[in-house]
Amino acid sequence: MSSPGSAANRTLTVQAAGCVLWRRSPVTGELELCLVHRPKYDDWSWPKGKLKRGEDPLAGALREVSEETGHTAVPAAELPSAHYLAHGRPKRVRYWAAEAVSGTFTPNDEVDRVLWLPPEAARARLTEPRDADLVDALLATLRPA
Repeated sequence: MSSPGSAANRTLTVQAAGCVLWRRSPVTGELELCLVHRPKYDDWSWPKGKLKRGEDPLAGALREVSEETGHTAVPAAELPSAHYLAHGRPKRVRYWAAEAVSGTFTPNDEVDRVLWLPPEAARARLTEPRDADLVDALLATLRPA
């Protein structure tokens, strides 16, 4: 068995999940995407987080949405996963398109602000360029065939 600092454990991929959360604007009816601001990193991203041991990825994604945004969401299509290094370890984040159906945001230690933005404004606000690709992936799932 490996010790926590062993090379084997450093190369294990961190598993995480999240959602590209969307809604129709209560004012205009236009599509809006939810971004979260994490003060620890001072970044804007999709609601996401590490999975708990043995947790189903979709269940984890919906848990993270609830914890970070205060919203209950109805998941739809799985979107492309993100793969990158985080603190020197490989990380995989699985994403789903999810419609926000109810809830209210309350600031917390992890997320201090959320923004509901039209797709192009969301794309411009995201801190990591890799996150912007998920805007197009979401839009493709929402378009009628």
